[in-house]
Parts: sequence; C-alpha cells; structure tokens
Amino acid sequence: MLTSTHHGKSRLFVIALLLACAFPIAALVQAPIAPSQPAAPAPLASSAPTPVAGASPLSPTDIEPFLDGLLPAQLDRENIAGAVVIVVKDGQVLFTKGYGYADVAKRAPVTPDTLFRPGSISKLFTWTAVMQQAEQGKLDLDRDVNEYIDFKIPQTFGKPITLRHIMTHTAGFEETAQELFVPDAARMRSLEKYVKAHLPNRIFPPATTPAYSNYATALAGYILQRVSGQSFDDYIEGHILKPLGMNHSTCRQPLPAALQPLMSQGYLVASSPARPFEFVMASPAGSSSIPATDMAHFMIAHLQNGEYHGVRILREDTAKLMHARQFVNVPELNAMALGFYEENRNGLRIIGHAGDTGAFHSDFHLVPEIGLGFFVSYNSAGKGEVSGRTLLWQAFLDRYLPTPRAKTPAVRTTSRVSDTTPATPADIDALVGPYDVSRRADTTLMRFTRMLGQMNVVRNPDGTISVDMLKEASGVPKKFAPISRTVFREVNGQDLLGFKYEPVTNRFVMAIDYPFMVFQKPRWYESAALGRNVMIGSIVVFGLTLAFWPLGAGLRWHYGRKVETAPDQRRLRLIVRAVAACGLIFLAGLFGFFTIASKDIALFSPHFNVWLRLIQLFGWLAVAGTIAAIYYLVRHWRERGVWLWTKVAYTAGVVACVGFAWLLFAWNGLVLNLKY
Repeated sequence: MLTSTHHGKSRLFVIALLLACAFPIAALVQAPIAPSQPAAPAPLASSAPTPVAGASPLSPTDIEPFLDGLLPAQLDRENIAGAVVIVVKDGQVLFTKGYGYADVAKRAPVTPDTLFRPGSISKLFTWTAVMQQAEQGKLDLDRDVNEYIDFKIPQTFGKPITLRHIMTHTAGFEETAQELFVPDAARMRSLEKYVKAHLPNRIFPPATTPAYSNYATALAGYILQRVSGQSFDDYIEGHILKPLGMNHSTCRQPLPAALQPLMSQGYLVASSPARPFEFVMASPAGSSSIPATDMAHFMIAHLQNGEYHGVRILREDTAKLMHARQFVNVPELNAMALGFYEENRNGLRIIGHAGDTGAFHSDFHLVPEIGLGFFVSYNSAGKGEVSGRTLLWQAFLDRYLPTPRAKTPAVRTTSRVSDTTPATPADIDALVGPYDVSRRADTTLMRFTRMLGQMNVVRNPDGTISVDMLKEASGVPKKFAPISRTVFREVNGQDLLGFKYEPVTNRFVMAIDYPFMVFQKPRWYESAALGRNVMIGSIVVFGLTLAFWPLGAGLRWHYGRKVETAPDQRRLRLIVRAVAACGLIFLAGLFGFFTIASKDIALFSPHFNVWLRLIQLFGWLAVAGTIAAIYYLVRHWRERGVWLWTKVAYTAGVVACVGFAWLLFAWNGLVLNLKY
C-alpha cells in the first residue's frame, strides 16, 4: 500500500500500511508507562481557540452545503470515482456523507457505510494495541525489540532499536517494497514469514533520523502477536474493533463474506477499470477495511483519551503520552508523537495520519483541544499533481477554525526559534541544491531509481527559496521566506521548512512539516543530477553508435565502398556496439519494470526476480565489454595512420561505456541480493 504519496507536500511520499491491537479492557493493568529516555520537546502551547470574527458555524447545516460545493467538483476535475467524509465533535458525529460512486459500472453511490481502505491510517490501530500491551507490562517501549522476537536484528550502529524508535519512525530502516502487497490471497504468507524474510538493512543510527517504515510497523505487529498470544487479526478485532462497536470493520484479507457487499471498488482514475482487492502482506501497516461510520468511533476514543461511550481501550495517561511530542528533528517544526504525527495549522495543535494504497487515499485528523475529528477517503488516485484531500482539509480549517488575527501563522514557530538572526544571502546559498529523502533504499536495487527522485532547493531572485516538489494547488512551486537563518515560512501560507547542519556528515538536513522523514544533502557522487547526466550521455552515445551502424553500412553499400580496418579496430567497434545494445536493454528493462510496478505495487515480488536477473545479465555484459573496450582503445591509439577524429570518436564511445559501468555500480544496478 502506498504511504502518503499524495499527502500534502506532493508526490514524494509513497507506500504505507497498517493495523494491530486488542485485548480485554477489564484486564488493563494500572502500571505507568514512563519514558526512560530524555524528555521530548514540550508540546506547543495551545488552549481552546477563541471564536474568530467571520468564522462559519461548525454545524451540519453549514458543513453540508460547504462540502457539497467542493467535493463533487473535485471528484469531477480529478477523475475520482467517489469519496466519503465524516466529522466528529465533542464525542458525537457532527456530519457524514458519501460522494460519487463506490462502483462506477453499477452506478452504486458511496454512503457513510461503504467500506474504504484507509491504508497507513490502520497503523494507528497497531500503535494503540502496542500501548495496550505496554499498560499490561508486557511491552516496554524502551527495551531492545530483540527481546520480544525469535530472530535477530543486527545492532548495525552498536545500539538496539526499541518500540519507541519504531513508533516515531526513527529505527533507521531503509525503504522496502518487495511483497508489501501481493496480487491475490494465494500469495499471502504469515506475518512471521514476512518479517523474517524481508528484514531491511539499517542505514541510520536509532533516534537520529526519521525514515518512515512499513516494515517497522509490521515488526511491531509481530511483536504484538508474540506477547499477546493471539494472531494480529484476532487481537485487533477483539481488543479494538469490537470494544469500540466497529462492527463492519476488519483487517482480515480477503474480506469476510458478510462485508464484501459493502466494499467500495478502487480505481486509479474513475474512467479506468476497477482494480482488484489489494492484499497487504505487511498487514499491521495497512490492511484494514473500514466504513466512515466506524472510523468515527476510533476518532472519538482518541479525542476522549481512550474512552468511547463508556468503554475504555486506553488509560487516560497512556493516551496522552501517545499523543504527546516524542521526536522532532528541527525543534521549530512539527514533531512525531507515538504513531501519530503533528499537522499543526491555524494556531491549533493537530495530530493525525495519512494512508494510501494503490487506489485508496485517506486522511485522519484530530484537534484534541476542541474535540474535533475529520476523516476523508477517496477510492481513486485521480490525476491531480497536488493532494486534493489536503486542500479539502485546509479549506475546512480556514472556514471553521481560521487563524485569529491576533495570532499569525508565525506564532507557532517564532517563539520556538532559537536563533532569530536574519538569514543572509550566503546563508541561503549554503542551503540550495539537491536533497535526498531519508525514506529511501541505499543498499538495494531500488537505489537505481533514486536518480529520478531527489528534491531540489533553489534560491529565487526575491530572496526566497523554493523546493521543486512542494507546489501550490496551481502546480507552481511554493516560495518560502526566511524567519531565521535556518527556518523558512511559506509566503502567504503556513508551511515551514527547517534546516540544520550535521557536523558528523558535514552536510545540511532539511525538514518539512511532515516529521516522519527528512531530506539530506547528498555527497557529490550521490547527486541524482550527476547520475542522470551520465545516464543521458550514455543513452545518447549508445543510440548514435547503434544508429550509425546500419546507416554507415547502407552508405558504404550505396557508394560501393568497402572500408578496410585493422583487426583491433574492428573488435573495438563491435565491442562498443555490443555494450551500447546491452546498456540500452538494461535501462529499458529496469525502468520499464519499476514503471509498471509503480502502478501495481503487487508486482514487486520475488516471482519477477528471474526477469531482474536477466536484465542484470545485460548490465554485466556491458561491464565486461567495457573492460575489453578499454583494452582495445589503448591499442587503437597506438596504431599509426589512423585518422585522429576516428580515434576521438571511438574514445567517446568507450568513455560512455565507462560512465555507464560506473552508473551500474554506484547506483546498485548490479547488486547481487534481490531483496528490495
């Protein structure tokens, strides 16, 4: 399932999953859950907001026409089949409604009882379940997770990882995609087999760098199984869904027969055929199917610190700890809580989570200080470049909870800015350039695709900066003005960018308002632009080499001329052509595979490793040919009587071969381990 691919900041976020948790509430142990690590940054000060002059009344009679004026137009404009919205306030459902179609072919409408796949929002069930077990004393958030599992996670950096690291996405795992989804129920394996077969490498020390991880959540679900003695599905059903009266919700795959008639179809766009039901192998990270009416119960329980209609799933102090700031990379920006993350806006402290599968895209927002919850889910990815759900939520906030005039958007940050020295042009120049997302693959084949995905920070003539992938609704990059040497605020907006310098790595880190990942300046040889330029140069030279082959032969045939060349020159010419052909086949095959699989993540499967090996074979042939080409080029330059420009032309071909070989090794194109 996709994680926040469309969430707020643009197309950067990708792949996310879900679920876990439950146990008899009467058995809750009253042992406190105290963090054993240094206290997290204090939460942003907030109190119930003073009504703002001009704010619309937060009532069903105003919400319905407001959303009726937005959502149908959005669905039509973005080619989305359907959506559902629910708003809760003070322990009750304030408004809920479905829009568009749950099944386009049958013209079946979406209703509040239609099941949607909320993707990574399901992780909140997993985290709630972990906190339940912590209350019982069966889990310690700060203990080495190796003590809870029957296999070993290597202490790569000399330090263990803990559940607190996992819940704040600071365990340091690299990104993985293989078998996150599978195409059908027959390919599903147990959670135990998944976590043991897909253990990723750790690329960051724990508690240092947020890097969103579906695998880590699946690992937490496996730990939950082991300490509770129940399967993940049984635990969630018995200790969260049933106690909260979520009777039409499940994390079971495939769907129970009784729920199948309620399930919405999923689409890439509404005009395309419906997609099959998406099977999530890493089930604790994103496998649930839930109607909006049931999601309201879960929202209310967390807004009321663990209680829903007299049933308590968490102690009040546990729920408050779960909602509190736990880890922040740049203090002025939003922080991770335990599973939740901050989304502060309009002077309000907001916590929530987003979720994506290939077809379904959802947002879950809580404003605890006023008892407000908002959930929206779309059953299509749509064609928009900017997140429609984010625009919808921001429009909702601006209508009903606008920023008080006495409190500008800067209020939530300026009081936390440690250095208010104005940024100089030299300060800004030091920050511009490419940035790599921390949620990435460093050691696997997927690293090769990173050449297409680095962010780029540029300085604008007016002294602001822009990030190419952070865009306005119009698709134009946002502008950010400095409010200190290292913190920038969106011009005419509220989004923040924060920078910090890492002396150990001698590079800058950029944080955005979503705290589950950061962006790091790559070293020069890790620059995606360098890799792309080498790749494009190789493609051009390879293409010309192969194009001139038949063209030259045709011209020689036409004019009846036969070119006499030395044996070494003939060998060099043939080898360069062979490398060119192998290189182009490799690139077409690899990028073709990842392009197709990005539209159907279930294709990221070991079943296709034979094709990846075949693609890599062409890469190895290109490397072997490059070595031979270098040998014959040296001999060629020693030959007398050969036209200089002929030698230069062959040299250009061999240089392209060398550049391509560097590309293969530098970006893991020939990595032997096909776990990714």
